[in-house]
Amino acid sequence: MDPSPSPRKMRILKYVMTRIPSFKRRQLQELENERLLRPSALPETYTELSQRESYTELAERVAQLTDDDILGKIRAVVVEVSQIRSVIQTLGERPDPEAVGLAKSRYAEAESPFAVQFDGISLTEEEMEVVEKRRRAAKREMQMYSALISLDEMHETYNKLLVVAERRLHKLYDTAKAAGKLSAIDKKVSSFLPSITEEVKEEMADILQDALMNGVERIDLSYRQLPFVPEAFGKLRTLVFLNLFANKLTALPDSLAGLASLEELNVSTNLFASLPEAIGSLQQLQILNVSSNKLISVPDGICKCRSLVEFDASLNQIKKLPSNIGYGLVNLRKLLMPLNKLRSLPNSIGEMICLQILDVHFNELKGLPPSIGMLKKLEVLNVSSNFNDLTCLPDTIGSLTSLRELDICNNQIQQLPITFGRLVNLTRLSVEHNPLAVPPPEVVEEGVEAVKVYMSRKLYDLIVEEEKIMVLEREEQARAGWKSLFFGPSSGPGSTYPYLTHRL
Repeated sequence: MDPSPSPRKMRILKYVMTRIPSFKRRQLQELENERLLRPSALPETYTELSQRESYTELAERVAQLTDDDILGKIRAVVVEVSQIRSVIQTLGERPDPEAVGLAKSRYAEAESPFAVQFDGISLTEEEMEVVEKRRRAAKREMQMYSALISLDEMHETYNKLLVVAERRLHKLYDTAKAAGKLSAIDKKVSSFLPSITEEVKEEMADILQDALMNGVERIDLSYRQLPFVPEAFGKLRTLVFLNLFANKLTALPDSLAGLASLEELNVSTNLFASLPEAIGSLQQLQILNVSSNKLISVPDGICKCRSLVEFDASLNQIKKLPSNIGYGLVNLRKLLMPLNKLRSLPNSIGEMICLQILDVHFNELKGLPPSIGMLKKLEVLNVSSNFNDLTCLPDTIGSLTSLRELDICNNQIQQLPITFGRLVNLTRLSVEHNPLAVPPPEVVEEGVEAVKVYMSRKLYDLIVEEEKIMVLEREEQARAGWKSLFFGPSSGPGSTYPYLTHRL
């Protein structure tokens, strides 16, 4: 059962919706940015991410469909899916399967008429009033269960409609293939490739010439399928914004260091396996987006970008961050590292004193460093979906007094830190799918405030217990000192009271 049906999980459907002419590039860019800027949003599926290469091949095949009749049918499917998506968005999130199962069970129990239990029994007026109150309460409870079950059923229905749409698109493609239309299309596409390449070259030359002559501040080269960035770009001293989103770049030139005024750089959705150390020369850089690439590490040079306030490296294969990154990025406010392979965070992360959002969900984290408690301005922390790797949180997390949102779903955490009650500003807490014993489930169900109260009491009880132990230890030490004062240390079997004997 899929808790959040979405056409993004349908690979052909997702691609077609981004290629139909009626969908503008700007709209698609806004949708993509919305997805990347939403820290709490989980990816489509982990399997889809691991099959990115096969997806690319599939996308290239669908792109060859230019038959008007087939495209018309595809547009009809897309319109239908858009309507389904609108309904799904209106419905909101799908209920948790366990909650639905419980609701069905409770509904079945409450379905029998309440008054039947009292048939043939003579009741007083007060007893009848009590029975009536219970009947109304049972009716409200059934309505609540019924609403939850109905919502889940609607989600299931629309999810099936999306699956049907995906199958229809597969069938349309297979029909075109069987009709032999793809081979002719292949030749048509191939014949235009050289001219397309030349057009791109001419466009690049015009952009560079204009930028050098007129001091252009913003350049957008997204969706150009560029295989490289010319070295001459390093001469654009006045450039403030550079967008290279959705190309085929594998490297950035070292001349990038010449962009002395650059404040925002977007190289997301490319083919980067690494970033140049020269990136540390961008002293004015404030926003850096390297998401959706093939990065396995972050260069130490990033530590020199002291003006950086937003760093998005989601959807890569990064295993670790530079150990000194916190000492350099002291002005960073947003760090997005979901869908990577991080096993730990460096201790220096506690030095990012301006950090407000930290998203490291869907990694392989085995824990958080104690220094995380130094992030006094942190408002959002997402460490969900680290699965079997993340088993506990440090007690220092109680020092995050500005924290408003905490997501620890899909981990193996058994108890919250004893200092949890100190998170006075916490208003949103997600702990689902953890073997959580402290606090118990019934407290968690009552909400975040109940959890904070419970953990505060646990901390108070612990402090009281420790104080009792300290008092007992001091009393024991006092008694030991009193004995030593009057009797002295033992001198052997024949001297039970050597100190007193000496004084006498």
